[in-house]
Parts: sequence; structure tokens; C-alpha cells
Amino acid sequence: MPREISLDGGEISIVKALGFAGGGVSGKTLRDRVSELEDAELFDTVRSLMDIGYVVSDKSGFHTSEEFEKANFHVNSGYARDLKESLNPTREKPKSRRIRRE
Repeated sequence: MPREISLDGGEISIVKALGFAGGGVSGKTLRDRVSELEDAELFDTVRSLMDIGYVVSDKSGFHTSEEFEKANFHVNSGYARDLKESLNPTREKPKSRRIRRE
């Protein structure tokens, strides 16, 4: 059963910038991809996504720009499908019922 995930604009930008391929993205690359976010907002949003468990990092904390740039981030594979669906919701089509005839 899919989880109900609700993301705000900054969170959506970060998740899209990280992608779902499973490879890590450096903090410097992430910062460049979401250049519309100020550093403080970027750090807070990434921390909140990490606290929830949607984003994983090789560093447990970062307090400066240099620490953030050295960290690597990726979307938690356990939430990848649900996050992808929350970014692009599709309406489920009712499954057809096959009638077995003998």
C-alpha cells in the first residue's frame, strides 16, 4: 500500500535534483541544481528530508557550506517509488476482471 507523501516546493526541488537513479549527488552539485534556494533554506530542507528518512547522506550533520559541499546525498530507495508517485500522481485505472469460461 503506497504511503501518503506530501512535499512542499523546496522539498520537491531537492528530490527532483537528487533523482531516483540511486547514485549519490555531492552537496556542491545539489547546491548548483537548486540554485533558487538560499543556503539556509537548502540546509534546513535537506535536514528535514533526512530526518523523515526520504534522503540519505554519508555525513550525519553539516553546519557550514564546506561541510555541505563535501557530503553526498541520495534518495532513500525504500521511499523512491512513493516519492516518485507523489511528484507525478497518476490515477489508478480499475483493473478489469477476467471472466473464466469453461
